[in-house]
Amino acid sequence: MARHLVTSALPYINGIKHLGNMVGSMLPADVFSRYLRQRGHDVLYICATDEHGTPAELAAKEAGLSVAEFCAQAHDAQKAVYDGFELAFDYFGRSSSRQTREITQHFARKLQENGFIEERAIRQVYSPVDGRFLPDRYVEGTCPHCGYDKARGDQCENCTRVLDPTDLIDPRSAISGSTELEVRETKHLFLLQSKLQHEVEAWIDAVSEKWPHLSSSIARKWLTEGLHDRAITRDLDWGVPVPADTWPELAAEGKVFYVWFDAPIAYIGATKEWADAAPDGEGRDWKSWWYEADDVTYTEFMAKDNVPFHTVMFPATELGVREPWKKVDFVKGFNWLTYYGGKFSTSQKRGVFTDAALEILPADYWRYFLIANAPESDDSSFTWEHFTATVNKDLADTLGNFVNRVLSFSRKRFGDDVPAGRAAGEVEAKLGEEIARLLAEYEEHMEALQFRKAAAALRALWSAGNSYLEEKAPWLEIKTDPDGAALTLRTAMNLIHLYAVVSEPFIPATAAAMRGAFALESDTATWVTAEQAKALDAVPAGTAFTVPPVLFAKITEEDLESYRERFGGAPDA
Repeated sequence: MARHLVTSALPYINGIKHLGNMVGSMLPADVFSRYLRQRGHDVLYICATDEHGTPAELAAKEAGLSVAEFCAQAHDAQKAVYDGFELAFDYFGRSSSRQTREITQHFARKLQENGFIEERAIRQVYSPVDGRFLPDRYVEGTCPHCGYDKARGDQCENCTRVLDPTDLIDPRSAISGSTELEVRETKHLFLLQSKLQHEVEAWIDAVSEKWPHLSSSIARKWLTEGLHDRAITRDLDWGVPVPADTWPELAAEGKVFYVWFDAPIAYIGATKEWADAAPDGEGRDWKSWWYEADDVTYTEFMAKDNVPFHTVMFPATELGVREPWKKVDFVKGFNWLTYYGGKFSTSQKRGVFTDAALEILPADYWRYFLIANAPESDDSSFTWEHFTATVNKDLADTLGNFVNRVLSFSRKRFGDDVPAGRAAGEVEAKLGEEIARLLAEYEEHMEALQFRKAAAALRALWSAGNSYLEEKAPWLEIKTDPDGAALTLRTAMNLIHLYAVVSEPFIPATAAAMRGAFALESDTATWVTAEQAKALDAVPAGTAFTVPPVLFAKITEEDLESYRERFGGAPDA
């Protein structure tokens, strides 16, 4: 049994996330974690809300709440949505936790001891109107690289270039909008990444060979451009405080660590939260997952804008600490999911956000569509027309209709128990071979984290059942060969059970409904072996069954029109 640590990029605290955020990190991490658990591995899936930084302060101010109160409420609101999507986190923590604060401060002290942190006087944007220094995201302006006029002082979300506030053209305060800004001198801590460049390069050379091209190319681009020393503190009221025992002057000034310094450390902090939250006597061990964890395979999931921080900046931090903290083994990066080729926008009421998605359809509709169309090799576009076609064809027709017609027809003709019929014949043997082949293909793609290909293999498994049913045609067979029809239906019911097991990572609620249709008290199967796939005998004759409600309702033209009207359609529509 292998040990697998899985993390997904921390969702930022300010607001419910859209579907692109879901498919770019948390959902594929959940699908992979569920699959690994089914295969018998020891899995720990950790995530948390990312609660520090300027957007949290700005959002709290707009909501009329203290930052602590705002973050607590927003954490609960996000967690409710993720529960609705059936994301099976082992723990969903908070980057503002005591555990993350303590580990972040420990990392900073060790970096200082090892000569990788330096205190420097820098010139920083100051707003006389606001009466304060303005950290990166408190400054907005035009990106000097691409001309985007809403770039933030830390990064341009349009071209993804990392920036400093002083790089911006026509800068303005994000608090007051004032353009009467000054540049004054202040002191901050810098992580000396330039001294760690060669170590980071050697580490990436050793581990990135199997990474997706997207992840490795972004990391190498940063290294080619050269690692620069970077400020890791900010002038904010909310964040991990600079420890007074090491930097008393900066601590007295209220400096806190930069969110991108402490956010990756929050993976470790949330793991310790998980251990500390254990019921009395459970004694969860958190440290062996992160410290001297050579037996752990660590996989991270994130969208492409997060890749530099996880493949370069955080590994540099871990290397500089000079302690055996676990570094990532595989970085699964994703491109963007767009909405009709454009950006999701709350203000413009364009696009589907995760809470609204669950209001109109159950989670499994979204889970399957998003993973089957994950933006792995390129950006992909969400359209209502594509979503409707996928749901109706794959989920309603190929899977849902198969389950319903098999169970309904069998109950009508043979009663409420799985019929016996004759022994399996040549057609069933051929079907078993095909199912075993497709299952192996599905496993191969899941192991390689190729989600679109895995979805295609799963869909092919469902289609194989339909092809078998069409070939045998039990509705005709029963007229002349009742035993043959019983065999066909028994085989099809075994396919339903197999689908329930192997579809669970994608559509867990539907998988439970399919599995629950059969009264199998000793049904503890977590996966299906090749031999079991060929035999198709997990559900024996005489097993009582029920017909579940319709698994997937088709989306009608009226539904489609209402979704377009509510969420926006094509930009020129």
